[in-house]
Amino acid sequence: MKVTPFDAADYLRTDEEIREFLADALRNGTASNYLHALNTAARAKGMRETAAKAAIGRESLYKSLSAKNPRFDTVVKATRALGFNLEVVPAGR
Repeated sequence: MKVTPFDAADYLRTDEEIREFLADALRNGTASNYLHALNTAARAKGMRETAAKAAIGRESLYKSLSAKNPRFDTVVKATRALGFNLEVVPAGR
């Protein structure tokens, strides 16, 4: 039996799928979960394209999103480069 590694980036095809994927990670996960989801979404969109829109080098963005504690401005830039904003809403919304 041959097993291939699962990569969610292969299944995120639309902006709506990426938005829901990120929103779920932010709503239900930890900061680490969101960083992993952001990395996955950036790879789904194309790390080079995401990095260019974020005005960050591709390798720097990849390293930052793979790190345990990236700078918050990098997280915000990457999120915006994917076409989304982080926002504060009442809990339970």
